[in-house]
Amino acid sequence: MAKTNVLNTRTINYMELIGNGKSYNVPPYQRDYSWSEEQWEDLWNDIVELRSNAQDHHYMGALVIEGKTDREFLVIDGQQRLATLSLFALAVISKLNTMADQEIDADANKERAQQLRNRFIGEKDPASLTESTRLLLNDTDNDFYQDYLVQLKKPHNPRKLPKSNSLLWKCFLYFTERLDELEDLETDGEAVAGILSETVARQLLFILITVDDELNAYTVFETLNARGLELTTTDLLKNYLFSLVKVRTDLKALQRRWAKLIATVDQTRFAEFLRYHMLCKQREVRSQRLFKLVRDKTKTQEDVFALLDELESRAELFAAVSDPNHGYWMELPDARPYIRELSLFRVRQMVPLVFATWESFSEEDFVRVLKLLSVISFRYNVISSLNTNVLERVYPHAARAVIAGDATSPADVFELIKPIYVEDEKMHQDFSLLVINPRGQKKKLAKYILARLEQDASGHSCDFETDPGTVEHILPENPMEIWDETFPPGLQETSMYRLGNLTLLESSANKEIRNAAYDEKIDTYKNSTYALTKEIPEIAPEEWTPELVNKRQQQLAARATHLWRSDFT
Repeated sequence: MAKTNVLNTRTINYMELIGNGKSYNVPPYQRDYSWSEEQWEDLWNDIVELRSNAQDHHYMGALVIEGKTDREFLVIDGQQRLATLSLFALAVISKLNTMADQEIDADANKERAQQLRNRFIGEKDPASLTESTRLLLNDTDNDFYQDYLVQLKKPHNPRKLPKSNSLLWKCFLYFTERLDELEDLETDGEAVAGILSETVARQLLFILITVDDELNAYTVFETLNARGLELTTTDLLKNYLFSLVKVRTDLKALQRRWAKLIATVDQTRFAEFLRYHMLCKQREVRSQRLFKLVRDKTKTQEDVFALLDELESRAELFAAVSDPNHGYWMELPDARPYIRELSLFRVRQMVPLVFATWESFSEEDFVRVLKLLSVISFRYNVISSLNTNVLERVYPHAARAVIAGDATSPADVFELIKPIYVEDEKMHQDFSLLVINPRGQKKKLAKYILARLEQDASGHSCDFETDPGTVEHILPENPMEIWDETFPPGLQETSMYRLGNLTLLESSANKEIRNAAYDEKIDTYKNSTYALTKEIPEIAPEEWTPELVNKRQQQLAARATHLWRSDFT
């Protein structure tokens, strides 16, 4: 009979969570312990506040577990909180032992420490006399947790511990120090025990979500994300893939390869990478359905390693697409200028097409496609600011055509993505109205546009990253009153950031003229080495006006329309 109870959700306190012989196993493929003092301090402040308000409660968020038996559970999400609370419990137990060693109510405090240990950490089996703990961490952290922290032993050389082990040790020390700072606990073992057995155990609440298999974990994932809680596609996918690998040697191999893959593409961008990879195969891969899509296509250990092979083949390229200085481009320097431009434009939707053309075209044709993508992105995204949702359909469609062999040249690619190529008339019109406030990221973009226009006008190299010139506002950003004669105050703000009011100028000259009147700037412009700047006095020999800003921008628009143009039109 099919299961109908896909998950069980209830509110539970820490005592109920950890009691009755329950144990929680963090799968070996889960991420290492990563909480730091910021999170420890937040928890400590919550505990201190709860101590003074015994009727209050504090929610610790959702804890997602998969039931293996009625007492054994896998931790899908929440291992950081469980580990931290366990370390707090150990700090309390350590303090009680220290008090007993100092002959402070020695027998009672030893008994309190043992009872708390049995309840919150683990206890010996009455038959085998072996100790089993309530919590098992992942492969990286569990040995250190069991052999040192659970045994309350100081590591031989804390400075040489792996990062996550070091954080575990520092967390234990943090709570030990905070407990020592509470003066009312100094000689009161009952109060020390109470901060764990009452405050933490009864006043900290969890939303406990128990699922019966990996499929229902996906349902939980969607629910949690809808509520803004932390459970990432990457974490869920990793858990599922690793759960399909049963042989330990294969699991170790998967761990090594997964770690390298994540290091290459970046944990925070893995879901984006995976989505672009999947879009090379099928339409409409939505971020919200990514896990379910992969799960439906990955059923066996062989499927897992096949998927990993595919991802590894594209990981370096994915990282390189957003980094013009990536080593990937050392052997293909002709690609670097276009990668740099795409990065500057902050365009990502073309990644599936980059994957496809890299794998299917010659290096020369691949570079031609990159140039085409840069031109289209400049027209579509930068100048016309059109709907980017359209790109999500057009680029992957072209990628699939390339992979299928239906598009075999850059010209074929252009025909497929031609719907997003902004025609000259609209390009000219939109460029004529372009406004850029050259600050932050836009500062680099403004200089890029001016440098490309300057290079086209002068015939000399002008690189926006290395050229020493600066962006000059002909009508200054902070104009003196004399500018009111030609630019009424109502028109100043709308005019000063139009591209027709911007030009490249030597840095020293820019500092000299600053907010000067236009007639004081003319000689500086005449003596500039920049061709477009030298033209300004010819356009405006006596004064600078909104009409002349528009005239110059129209001229720049004509040059831009010619400059940023597809080779295939």
